[in-house]
Amino acid sequence: MGLLDGKVAVVTGGARGLGFGMAGRFLEEGAKVVLGDVLVGEGEEAAAALGSAATFERCDVTVEADVADLVASAVARHGRLDVMCNNAGAIGVRGSILDIAAEDWDATMALLLRGAFFGMKHAGAVMVEQGSGSIVSTASVAALEPGNGPHVYGTAKAALVHLTKRAALELGERGVRVNAICPGGVATNMVLGLFGAGDANADQVEQIEQMMAFRPPMGRAGTVDDVSAVAAWLASDEASFVTGQAIAVDGGESVGMKWSLQAVK
Repeated sequence: MGLLDGKVAVVTGGARGLGFGMAGRFLEEGAKVVLGDVLVGEGEEAAAALGSAATFERCDVTVEADVADLVASAVARHGRLDVMCNNAGAIGVRGSILDIAAEDWDATMALLLRGAFFGMKHAGAVMVEQGSGSIVSTASVAALEPGNGPHVYGTAKAALVHLTKRAALELGERGVRVNAICPGGVATNMVLGLFGAGDANADQVEQIEQMMAFRPPMGRAGTVDDVSAVAAWLASDEASFVTGQAIAVDGGESVGMKWSLQAVK
């Protein structure tokens, strides 16, 4: 018996990174999964690698019609929708608050916040009709600590946590749970790009992971599996009394530096 036997999940940003990992974990736990992504070639390869219970649909989460179509396709193919994983994202615009252009602000917020809103809206409508469902959005430790991540990324993720809580308030009485995961440092393509190493080799990845392991009390960088395990649990009936939460999966980084680095003990 898997945690998600008989369930249907949609994962945006599913072509690689955390989304691909979540999709794989959902499949291992018995779900059928529809991947959505703008990376068509990688998305099709990802679905093929995951097996016959996974399918791919092109989806740009900044376009409401694309998200609506992705949800509708999952329902048409499988007859229901139990899990919506709003995961698509990128670091977005970086730089000083004095220099960020309005159009770059808007594009980053559209991807990181508006895209998740569309997922909540369209998946939520299906789930309310069913009387059940779980919406899980990928936020970030940057939502909890202003010192992590670029300005707009952190602001969008903090707003996503707040939107998660508001959606949980509205939809809870109708059988739908809404939660967010706040990962810490995980060496995905997106995070490697932040270090200027988007095409890093294994040695470079190890070096970056060592850098990310410096602060967290657990003394290591996170893994895709760490985050995917929490996503699967939140998606499952084992978390049936959990909603409106922003769960940090960060080795304790949002609590503070590891004890051995504290100046005052």
